[in-house]
Amino acid sequence: MDPNEQTEKPLISKGADAFFIGVYDIFRFISRFFKEALLPPFEIKELIRQCFQVGYKSLALISLTGFITGLVFTKQSRPSLAEFGATSWLPSLISIAVIRALAPLVTALICAGKVGSGIGAELASMKVTEQVDAMEVSAINPFKYLVVTRVLACTICLPLLMAYTAVVGLMGSYLDIHLNEQTSLVAFFQKAFESISFLDLGASFAKALTFGFTIGIVSAYQGYNATQGTQGVGKAANMSVVISMFLIFIEEILIVQIVNSIR
Repeated sequence: MDPNEQTEKPLISKGADAFFIGVYDIFRFISRFFKEALLPPFEIKELIRQCFQVGYKSLALISLTGFITGLVFTKQSRPSLAEFGATSWLPSLISIAVIRALAPLVTALICAGKVGSGIGAELASMKVTEQVDAMEVSAINPFKYLVVTRVLACTICLPLLMAYTAVVGLMGSYLDIHLNEQTSLVAFFQKAFESISFLDLGASFAKALTFGFTIGIVSAYQGYNATQGTQGVGKAANMSVVISMFLIFIEEILIVQIVNSIR
């Protein structure tokens, strides 16, 4: 028997064991979140503070990104429609693109980079400096105070940020259309929402809720289970962003398929 085969089998077995143990840990972490979130006492003050951190502190970046997205997408779409003399379709095209796809996705990616990395780094630093252990000694439930509030804040604030991004993106589009076609604001929004249905709005809010929960739970898991001292802080922040973005794209594909099957 080849000695290399003897060394490869234990390595494969060890890798499989680590994978399934990791899946079990994630499942237990999510189960504990729902259990802690539904049982009193509720950390309302900390939840409000986290909503302020996630929502209000992200408005500046979200405003700039949303406005530029709507403006640039309109500029890029105009030449193609102008070839067919269909520039009047721009408001409908932009509203469909922004509300159905761009607003939820752009908002989620911005929050994954800004909020996700912040949650991962913050909880990881508290974990490696033993502040979490100190909270347990002080008869405070660190999971409820640190994890539940942050995950709920992300889940609550992301749909609100998504709606704000959609409005700002449409205003960026309106600015470009008004400068070129002299379209009024009322006419622009009338044309923009002619092609939007309640299914589109519901799907966008469902995406935002899913993306918000994903960012919160992934970042909290990475930070709350951080190890290796200060190296673990950087790793937790990095993995929070990378895994959140990867899952966001997977969820986007799945939700689009479900909505298209309903449509």
